[in-house]
Amino acid sequence: MQKFDQPTALRSVLSPKYLEFALSDQYDIGQWKECLFWLRGLNDTYRVKTSTGMYILRVYRTEVGEEEVGAELSVLSQLKAILNSSACADVGEHLNKKDNSGYTVLDAPEGKRMAVMFRYINGIENNLQDEESCYAFGQSAAELHKAMDQVVLEQPRYELNTPFLIDQPLERIVAYIGESHEAVPFLHTFTQELKKRITASSDGLEWGLCHGDMHGNNNAFQQENSFTHYDFEWAANGWRAYDLAQVKARKRQSAEQKEALWKALMAGYRSIRRFSPEDEQAVDLFIVARRFWVMGLDAAFIESDMGALDYGDDWLDSFMEEFRETGIV
Repeated sequence: MQKFDQPTALRSVLSPKYLEFALSDQYDIGQWKECLFWLRGLNDTYRVKTSTGMYILRVYRTEVGEEEVGAELSVLSQLKAILNSSACADVGEHLNKKDNSGYTVLDAPEGKRMAVMFRYINGIENNLQDEESCYAFGQSAAELHKAMDQVVLEQPRYELNTPFLIDQPLERIVAYIGESHEAVPFLHTFTQELKKRITASSDGLEWGLCHGDMHGNNNAFQQENSFTHYDFEWAANGWRAYDLAQVKARKRQSAEQKEALWKALMAGYRSIRRFSPEDEQAVDLFIVARRFWVMGLDAAFIESDMGALDYGDDWLDSFMEEFRETGIV
């Protein structure tokens, strides 16, 4: 379980100079020439340029501890070896330090933060807006799932089940808006019905190790017909229909194209491995579950990271309208 319930201080942006001082001697990657703060997301990303090339440094938020990072790197290492001969899929590669360990524990003002260096991935960020790209991504996702069937999780890990996708987010949302808020009764009714529907349809659905955040455009780079996948922080056992639901729910495709693009993706996936009609039928249900989880993720970071200004009535009303339009209640 992610430790969102633990209070943390506001998340700092660590200085590139500090990171160079703390990390440059730990990696055998040549002389550091530049460390550029590149992206603030759930974690912080830096682009590092050295005398030997370009690298990506990820500094995780405080809620992600050594066990979680170790589990992610173990999955990546196993997948890298398994996908060595794949023509459709690859994964990002982390670098071990000189002492052969995979991560560094940094002392940030808000607490301990893990840092991992990755090889820079060359390729294009494909927005999956044509059938050819979707077919290729479907093949890549299938190759990834096929490889994940061979991965051994070396320590206990949370699962992408209804407590994770629905119960825990509901707790965070209600804690943020308050038990007395007029939206709370609807949220309780909505989530109970959503759980019932998922439980009723879950028998026979494929369960296995999932990427956990496979929305397609910013966690994979394309090189010819192959996609290199990265950002495996949420990798855990779950319904494979949930993994693919994240791709179908992407918002960078026109409404007119969505059905044709989804069919192309499914055709690509099924050219590699099975995806049953029951799994495909469940995808739309998991799109709703994913959106509710995203709402809970917002609530988890408002106090320590995002600030409340953009997460008031408009934010809440938008999600409430979206959930009412699903027809689940």
